[in-house]
Amino acid sequence: MNIQDLPLVNASLNGTSAVLIMLGMLAIKMGQREWHRKLMLGAIGVSACFLSCYLYYHFNVGTVTRFTHGGMARNVYYFILLTHIPLAILLLPLLALTVVPAMKGDFEKHKRYSKIAMPVWMYVSVTGVLVYLMLYVWYKPSAV
Repeated sequence: MNIQDLPLVNASLNGTSAVLIMLGMLAIKMGQREWHRKLMLGAIGVSACFLSCYLYYHFNVGTVTRFTHGGMARNVYYFILLTHIPLAILLLPLLALTVVPAMKGDFEKHKRYSKIAMPVWMYVSVTGVLVYLMLYVWYKPSAV
């Protein structure tokens, strides 16, 4: 594996995180608190791996892949990207505000913050996969 493989790794980690988040939400709705805890800790671990790989990639790659297609695809790509980035930045403190109360047993506070954190986390995870697909699969970069 080399550094050029990391965008696919990152997309895979984002997709895995989204699946774990959804399973965690299903578990808590079914009253399976321990499964919920394990799945959400797994989602946090996978998201932490994603962040590490993402930062490593962007600190070490010389160029940034640019979206070179026009039309509606370009508009959709930039809408996704321009909503994904600020929400991804907001996500880390939001997760801390959600997870810390749960670890302290303050489940009312945890539940209150999770109503905000879960949809943001899902959006960031899913749009991370969409950004990868648009950049590397559906609209491959043109040779320079």
